[in-house]
Amino acid sequence: MFKSLRRAGLAVLLATAVPPATARPAPVAAPQQRLAGLADFVDGVMAQQIATREVAGAVVTVVHGGRVLFTRGYGFADVDKGLAVDGATTLFRPGSVSKMFTWTALLQQVELGRVSLDADVNTYLDFKIPLHDGKPIRVRDLLSHTPGMSDVSGITAPTVDKLTPYADWIKTHVPERRWPAGTEVSYSNYGAALAGYIVERVSGEPFADYADRHIFTPLGMTSTTFREPLPAALAPRMASGYRYDKGRLTAKPFELFSSIMPAGSATSSGPDMTRFMLALLGGGGAILKPASVRLLVSDSVANAPDLPGMAHGFFVLRQAGPRIVGHGGNTGDFHSNMILVPEAGIGFFISETGGQGSYGGRTELTEALIGRLFPQAPAPRVAADEAIPAGAYRMNRRDYSRPANPAYDLAVTADGSNALTIVNDGQTTRWERIGPMLYEKTTGARAGGPYERLRFYGDEGQRRLSFTSLPHVTYHLVTP
Repeated sequence: MFKSLRRAGLAVLLATAVPPATARPAPVAAPQQRLAGLADFVDGVMAQQIATREVAGAVVTVVHGGRVLFTRGYGFADVDKGLAVDGATTLFRPGSVSKMFTWTALLQQVELGRVSLDADVNTYLDFKIPLHDGKPIRVRDLLSHTPGMSDVSGITAPTVDKLTPYADWIKTHVPERRWPAGTEVSYSNYGAALAGYIVERVSGEPFADYADRHIFTPLGMTSTTFREPLPAALAPRMASGYRYDKGRLTAKPFELFSSIMPAGSATSSGPDMTRFMLALLGGGGAILKPASVRLLVSDSVANAPDLPGMAHGFFVLRQAGPRIVGHGGNTGDFHSNMILVPEAGIGFFISETGGQGSYGGRTELTEALIGRLFPQAPAPRVAADEAIPAGAYRMNRRDYSRPANPAYDLAVTADGSNALTIVNDGQTTRWERIGPMLYEKTTGARAGGPYERLRFYGDEGQRRLSFTSLPHVTYHLVTP
């Protein structure tokens, strides 16, 4: 949706949601006619993206009813060598989709009674997370991305010799606490890394070893690892990351995120991601109890009234008709999404690499699949004489130790009393009123959706702005 959000970190998920107040009935299972020809549909979208979006390579896999519908590779794993992506073997970086492995590991420890969701995180640490107004961060606040912390930068390493073990890094980079935990969602890589360290501490196993033994091996995910650099057996299968420069794609070195390993360091294949999705859709399989899976997909905290928010680890993309949850992941070079529709037994995973167009390509394909499988009608427009709270809005997810950059703010302008425009990074979108302080995007809208919505909320002096596609952050009105 907003171009500058690429700069916000590993995880930006652009998807869709239907506010309960304006939702319309929709089938809870994808009709068979919508599943028929789905692979050909994806082939068409990917062919267009490779031609127009600087996409070098991609993998797409879809599961339904306990089985794999298809796993396909597109484009090149190595452009210079002319090596095509093999959907069965080529490896991609899922970015922050890796966090779903970490939340799984954390809930395994909850099942074993080693961790309590309502405990102060300091209970399990060998260093101290400061209190805020005398109150701690609970374990469950990590799952809902509500630790109330500043974002933190410096999470990558330029070369292997510059890598800092994540267990050391998190002890020396504790972010400032900005507001009470459990109150406002602001996506936290640090919080997810902290969750992984809790798993390491209570299990007595290094986190990468733990993930191998208790998640990847039980599911047969032999091509998935948190290790950086890649083990020798996996490295030759890795798709290259790229930048688009002067009309050509240029390969980049393997990215290194070990400083926040549990938050985004995984590497995986399409077939391995199907094993993970099928386990969750099947009630947990060999890795979790059904109650833990239900917790992962159930609501926790939402920033805006009437808009979906966070589940526990997952983002809520659509509340009903059917309920859809998911998680996105962006490294510098790879752009991924994992989407689950538990009621329909459907899941899909996408990962693309290439120029900046692959970021938008991942989003475009996600929306196309949701729109094809579970179309929704636009909400009826509602006219009223409503004062639109125009102004500049600033994302709550940022590094507060650095001066805010107004260039990243959203500029909201009223267009009459029932519509508004938003300018972000030079791009303008238009939105029309569908309810009190509730608006639907009309720019780029298409029949069948998905439809993007925004909601203003909060008192006059503390105005907020949230989007259905961004349940993991909110925007604050910038006051003079």
